[in-house]
Amino acid sequence: MPSKTVKTTTAAAAVLALGLLASQPAIAANNTSDSQAFTFGVIGDIPYGDAEIAKFPSRIQDINADSALKFVTHVGDIKNGSSVCSDEYFANIRSQFDTFEHPLVFTPGDNEWVDCHRTNNGAYNPLERLDKLREVFFDEPGKTLGATMPVKTQLELGLPENVRFTQNRVAFSVVNVQGSNNSLLPWSGLGETTPTPEQLAEVEHRTDAVLGQIRDTFTDAERRNDRAVVLMTQADMFDPSLLAAATANPETVSGFREIVAAIIEETNRFDRPVYLINGDSHVFAENQPLADGSPWLEVYGQPAADDLQRITVDGSANATNYVRFTVAGNSSDSDDVLSWEKVPFSQ
Repeated sequence: MPSKTVKTTTAAAAVLALGLLASQPAIAANNTSDSQAFTFGVIGDIPYGDAEIAKFPSRIQDINADSALKFVTHVGDIKNGSSVCSDEYFANIRSQFDTFEHPLVFTPGDNEWVDCHRTNNGAYNPLERLDKLREVFFDEPGKTLGATMPVKTQLELGLPENVRFTQNRVAFSVVNVQGSNNSLLPWSGLGETTPTPEQLAEVEHRTDAVLGQIRDTFTDAERRNDRAVVLMTQADMFDPSLLAAATANPETVSGFREIVAAIIEETNRFDRPVYLINGDSHVFAENQPLADGSPWLEVYGQPAADDLQRITVDGSANATNYVRFTVAGNSSDSDDVLSWEKVPFSQ
């Protein structure tokens, strides 16, 4: 699958473009048949710190102004890694999320639960913070935040944050996969030097649920003859800054091993485009981390999956844009179902 060329536009140009294209299929996708193209937006690792928190309402309004978007996904980390994981902060972000005018799909990031054991985060039990996140952000399972869009959840397994849905023969699956080696790092802020039994039990249960959802997503996509699968996670399982350490000791990414194996197996069986969109590492990237010859194949001990295209969205200090994805209409003769561009925020 060839790499895409990322385009950037100013907010003003984006608004102008929307006006000029008002009669085109991508814009009409919200209220016409499924044969039309459509767009969706992705952000992640935002807002980080006081200055970004102050800008967040404006940035939501920039996204709201992109009226053609079918939905928006936040791929986790609603705070930085050195601030308190308080109930008050969660409530504030939820109130901001409620101002989205598009359906908003949110998957939690490690900064808001996995790493909350840190002293400067409040020395919380991470599992208690995960419960609180589910209470605050997933109080209506099966419905998105912002505008309502129905989604299928894993509520029956206790994971209402794992959701999937289909748009124009593209299967979307958003799963709770975390940084910090998928939550296997010890809770050092609570005095732990090895993972606790309750921690290991949570990781096992959540990973099993993620594997089940990934497999169900592909099985249903195959049955429906879908054109592509789009997976979204918070964790960057192919973070280039971790490659040297992972090559030296693959156990540093052991928490991702089963998930990567399932993605490879299902991608190769599906034999159509698969896209993985993630946050976590904060630097925009577009690549094929599981293509033949990739060093990650040796790290994970897996065969290649050449049909997988990965896109990492900007985050932290780089979170000055959202990524607008366009899904081609059914009549498109391109092998690339998705294309994308970065759209800068107005401030």
